Amino acid sequence: MSAFLEEDDVAGKGYDSRLMRRLLSYLGPYRRYVGLAILLLLLASLADLAGPSLIGYALDHAIRPALAARPGADVASYRHEALLMALYYLGFLLAGFVLRYCQTLLLNVLGQSMMFDLRTQIFTRLQTLALAYFDRNPVGKLMTRLTNDVDALNEMLTSGAVSIFGDIFTLVGIMLIMLITNWQLALITFTVLPFLLLITGFFRRAMRDAFRAVRFRLSRLNAYIAENISGTQIVQLFTREERNLKRFDHLNRDYLGANMVSLFYFSLFSPIVNLVSAVAVGMIVWYGGGRILGHQGLTLGELVAFLAYADRFFVPIRDLSEKYNIMQSAMAASERIFGILDEPELIRDPDDPVAVSQVRGKVEFRDVWFAYNPDEWVLRGISFTIQPGESVAFVGATGAGKTSLISLISRFYDVQAGQVLVDDVDVRRLRQRDLRSHVGAVLQDPFIFSGTIAANIHLDNPAITEDRIRAAARYVNADRFIEALPNGYDEEVRERGAGLSVGQKQLLAFARAIAFNPEILLVLDEATSSVDTETEALIQDALGRLMRGRTSIIIAHRLSTIRDVDRIIVLHKGRIAEMGNHEQLLARDGVYRRLYELQYQGSELAG
Repeated sequence: MSAFLEEDDVAGKGYDSRLMRRLLSYLGPYRRYVGLAILLLLLASLADLAGPSLIGYALDHAIRPALAARPGADVASYRHEALLMALYYLGFLLAGFVLRYCQTLLLNVLGQSMMFDLRTQIFTRLQTLALAYFDRNPVGKLMTRLTNDVDALNEMLTSGAVSIFGDIFTLVGIMLIMLITNWQLALITFTVLPFLLLITGFFRRAMRDAFRAVRFRLSRLNAYIAENISGTQIVQLFTREERNLKRFDHLNRDYLGANMVSLFYFSLFSPIVNLVSAVAVGMIVWYGGGRILGHQGLTLGELVAFLAYADRFFVPIRDLSEKYNIMQSAMAASERIFGILDEPELIRDPDDPVAVSQVRGKVEFRDVWFAYNPDEWVLRGISFTIQPGESVAFVGATGAGKTSLISLISRFYDVQAGQVLVDDVDVRRLRQRDLRSHVGAVLQDPFIFSGTIAANIHLDNPAITEDRIRAAARYVNADRFIEALPNGYDEEVRERGAGLSVGQKQLLAFARAIAFNPEILLVLDEATSSVDTETEALIQDALGRLMRGRTSIIIAHRLSTIRDVDRIIVLHKGRIAEMGNHEQLLARDGVYRRLYELQYQGSELAG
């Protein structure tokens, strides 16, 4: 597993403009709403900027004159002025509240819409990738892409990208107001900026590295959990619980430690910024207070307003640094997500596909060379022809290349050399959908989806009616156990067919194959190896019916099941060693006879 997981431990750029442009392209369909959200944000920032000025104005033009008035003087006008400023202040607060509510709601709706589109695109892409991609990537890692990484992009949109405009606008607005109000106090405030920039740069790099460590460990932890859940039966069978728990504890503590480092930096950053801002405020009070006491052209209202602006001056700076971390999170997540979306399409439909209306079922391999990994050949120069309706079994030792034939006929992989043909047409010239609609497979471990029995037979194909479902089940002897279920064909099946026996799942797979009525049938005879004698008899009978009138290719492990096939092809180290029927191959005293003797210890030969 570690080889897969190390792919995540790659440090990318802190900010990548190309990735950001691509991310923002997902907002294209919603550009009007994005513009509205930015406008609402700017208006809310303007409403926030008005508050300190109103307070300063009230102090200088209402409260201070009223305090300085002679005893008995009429101060009603000052009270009215103070009340008016208070009402204005309250009005701006309410306006800011409404604007921010609308902006936050709109942004979250946009974020969810964008995430919906992105999840749909990722899921669609995952369904079209070649099996080779899933051989390299564990399920837990892919689940992290669809969940945690997509959520990171949602946070970037709702709390980062658009909000940055508001922070920058607020910061620039506060700086202008401070300079206009009193440029000397503004310069004093700005003296702490170099220190703040140094601190922000240090924490930005530290939190970026800490975040990458968290994401890597989360992906590794998810992959390990998914693997253990899928392999629970093996874990319990081989009493691996304690060892797996120790491994999980190690990964979990590693993830916890990475989070603790991230939290340390995050928790330390805000207090340091607050400390720097407090130093700036202290300098403003010292200098501004001296100006007021010395009657040097600074009023108390201006000083109070300036202090309020200075306090707000550090808020967008702190927010921008935190939003950088959100951006960093989005960059890392987007790299992994776009890694899926940009994965090369190894198995592609041709630009000018051959139209297929009917398939007779002829299958031919012409000098086929195939390898999963470069220069590690699984099939070496394989050539054979299977006529329509013929039943052919492939036998050989483990690793001889038998199962690879199924993948090549279904075009889950492409050959490196040679051709695989169906009805004299190279499968690479057919659309994958067209090819696979004529090929059915009964595998050793048939996959059963959560849903009803009927849904597992028709697989949401509208052409397969209820009558056809029932007829298919009867044809393969599956109707006996289905009708004995409390809800019959509407019985709910749990994930991977939990609650059904191995034989029942295999009969369901047979019914599924019959319902889809393929012209070419691929069978692994191990599908009948883990059941009782009665169920095996039902399956063998169903298999005989299923093969009737179809081109049938059996990947044989138990030689007793293929005595009656038309032809047997023996593979040895990726090459065809022998070809003939059961009796002919036994008489040759070759590879097939040795396999037969090893399997049955010569008992039947002696008889």
